[in-house]
Amino acid sequence: MALSKKRDARKSLSQPGWITLEGGFAARQCVVQDMSATGAKVTIDDPNTLPAKLRLAFSRDARTGRRCEVVWRRGKSVGIRFIR
Repeated sequence: MALSKKRDARKSLSQPGWITLEGGFAARQCVVQDMSATGAKVTIDDPNTLPAKLRLAFSRDARTGRRCEVVWRRGKSVGIRFIR
């Protein structure tokens, strides 16, 4: 079965992460289910409260991590794309 050229290879993680809003406010814990060079899938208790742009990190320090934008929401899962 050929892999789609549309997606980068994803690595399964199931690792705890932190989502912070722009400006470093409101750190919320999440689980990073998988990640690629261009984005990630995370699960969070209340994904509907997330804004369109946020920061994803593997520590609670808001100065770390990567800027992201939400591209889809399904149940408690959220797809995010890394932005510059």
